Amino acid sequence: MSKYNAPAAVPVARNKPAMNEPVIRTEKLTRAYSMGENAITALREADLTVHAGEFVALMGASGSGKSTLLNLLGLLDHATSGEYFLEGKPVSSLRRDELADLRGRRIGFIFQNFNLLARLSAWENVALPLAYRQGEFKHQDQLDRAREALARVRLEHRVEHNPMELSGGERQRVAIARALVTQPAVILADEPTGNLDSNTGVEIMRLLKELNAEGRTIIMVTHDASVARNASRLYHMRDGMLKEDE
Repeated sequence: MSKYNAPAAVPVARNKPAMNEPVIRTEKLTRAYSMGENAITALREADLTVHAGEFVALMGASGSGKSTLLNLLGLLDHATSGEYFLEGKPVSSLRRDELADLRGRRIGFIFQNFNLLARLSAWENVALPLAYRQGEFKHQDQLDRAREALARVRLEHRVEHNPMELSGGERQRVAIARALVTQPAVILADEPTGNLDSNTGVEIMRLLKELNAEGRTIIMVTHDASVARNASRLYHMRDGMLKEDE
């Protein structure tokens, strides 16, 4: 068994959403950058369809285009050409503030470097996406939802600890809780085991598989084949080209 091949998660009672309208669909999505007089195409006409409840891995070496695609899917960047539909709606015509609102409500992010604020407690880090919603959630609502998300990743006993008091695996679980707290349509995980030791990486992959078994839609970027094999579908990326593994 590969070092990151986590055992299959025990299914929970919640059923997966029906496989109908894709959560994510791209058509010939392309991203090119100008470098002086030269143009570099980081992503070339990518076609990707992800339905609710799927666990999809994007695998490729550094510079293959996988992070470019993830940034486009996360509404952190804009395509040069092509179309991107999130829950059936095109995003290319949305204003910057509309994109930010959509990103904050419908997409959860898990980063390789955790991206936690050192001065905040675990629950405050988890509640940040709610705090950004301009008074939509009162302080107690933020605390309650953050505690619930931390309990889901088995950190209910660490809610008041700051990141410096947590292990690497615990920090990543806080990051996962933060991704869950808005109940997003899709979770984007960028090298979620990249900064972890082998045993901790297994724990994180087991948790992601549990979340997927509950019906969470996950798209994960990785360069590690043993990590990618935990997904239900696999795409390879090379020189900006996306190809599904058959």
